[in-house]
Amino acid sequence: MVPSRRGRPARVPAVLALLAAVAATGVLAGCGDAGGLRSAGETPAAQSPARLWPDLTPASSPAYDIGEVDNEAVKGVTVPGGDIRRADPVAAVRAEIAAHPDDYEGARAPYRETADRMADCGAGAGSGRCPVLRPYYRDLTGDGRPELALGFRLLPEKMTAVRVYTAERNRLVRVMSYEDAVSAVELAGRTVIVRSPSEVAGYEYRLQWTWDPDQRAMLLTSDEMLPTDDGGERARRPSPSSSPAPSPSGSGPPPASAP
Repeated sequence: MVPSRRGRPARVPAVLALLAAVAATGVLAGCGDAGGLRSAGETPAAQSPARLWPDLTPASSPAYDIGEVDNEAVKGVTVPGGDIRRADPVAAVRAEIAAHPDDYEGARAPYRETADRMADCGAGAGSGRCPVLRPYYRDLTGDGRPELALGFRLLPEKMTAVRVYTAERNRLVRVMSYEDAVSAVELAGRTVIVRSPSEVAGYEYRLQWTWDPDQRAMLLTSDEMLPTDDGGERARRPSPSSSPAPSPSGSGPPPASAP
């Protein structure tokens, strides 16, 4: 037996014996079929896209700012020796909280519990009640060095913020930012895939960000609503995000490296 690509033994002798038996049967039966090509029927004619409202004046600028390009140095957080693994993920989240006090400070702030629970991050990200999740490291820019993929809970809204940072010399630079009611986050090649629940049963939003070397940022390259892999059994609720549309599909990526 020869191992197959799926890791299972391929029964080669049995397959060859079966083919020989089929060939012999065809000869003995005196079948008149010469094995030529057969028509599969008429092929539908190709149709080009139909343009609607050709006289409509083209827009010269976007109606809404959806943050297409995110490239911003994180103030107060350094990357010792340019090694992003030495940057402090908790410090990166603290810097973001400090930069947006209206979102995190005060009784009416939407993510006030996140700020309160940052006090539980003494043991680092991913520990205890700390809202900062375990960081992952993967080369998302293709320069041979890892980037930092970081998530933290936005409480009490039960949302998740997803961030990607890269190192520019000794600076920590955020190159992707998104938050929503997140079902799953995946890393595949140079892309980040975020899955979010949909209010439509059996469907989910799948969004994909891909590194763009010209913009030096992760750009939203796919936003789709697609059927879920579990047939709609996953619990769903409307997404509180103002995402422009739906997201990306793809099989699960290889595991990202953790610290």
